[in-house]
Amino acid sequence: MTRGIVSLGLAGSLGPDAVTQIAPVVESAGFDTLWINDTPDGDALAALAAAARVTDRLRLATGVVPVDRRPADAIAAEVASLDLPLDRLTLGIGSGMAKQGALARVRDAVSVLHDAGVPRVLVGALGPKMRRTGAELAEGVLLNWVPPVEARAQAEALHEIAPATHIAVYVRTAIVPAARERLDAETARYASFPNYAANFERMGVDAADTTIRDVTELADALEAYTAAADEVVLRAIVPEDTVEAYVEFVRRAAPAPG
Repeated sequence: MTRGIVSLGLAGSLGPDAVTQIAPVVESAGFDTLWINDTPDGDALAALAAAARVTDRLRLATGVVPVDRRPADAIAAEVASLDLPLDRLTLGIGSGMAKQGALARVRDAVSVLHDAGVPRVLVGALGPKMRRTGAELAEGVLLNWVPPVEARAQAEALHEIAPATHIAVYVRTAIVPAARERLDAETARYASFPNYAANFERMGVDAADTTIRDVTELADALEAYTAAADEVVLRAIVPEDTVEAYVEFVRRAAPAPG
């Protein structure tokens, strides 16, 4: 549906078995990268290792691993133990929930991962200081819960700091009416977090303005987001967490051949 870089995001809680079935479909559909978030009930690296075994070209990324919960040396050790393909891997990391020392924690994590041989690290960031950290020290920044206009402004500012930095934007996406209730619930949950609520207020938008809520919105939203950032990651929201539901999402949201 677009000629820009379009990737797909899945929930880490799906687990390796489901990802093994979904990943080849994602690759065949023409998505650039499979992003998997890391949660207490879902190991993104284990899921990516499963995806790596059943794909050849699909890039693999974590979106994101909180380094207050999983220290960088432990992340690096797991990457090595799983034999993840470094030429296809992007490690997205974030500071996590602990606010104190967040910038220092992320800076240290980027350094540890680079020293361990991980060539590509992106920093998940809301605020300007964390975004600058990603642009200056890592290979890029992962934006989250931002509308296209704000994504463009932030990407332009970061490219002025580091022209080669990669800016990806994560966009919650529901393309069937049956998934909208889940999208609404997730949107309300994030809007209730003080740091996200403050960010929505600063941007002057409602949290729902940063999501794609129907297949009829998809083409226009993709055009806007791919014009704003280097990569747009469609975080798939489906009616229920089944392989079939995600495969249907992939097929309906597949980017047009470039």
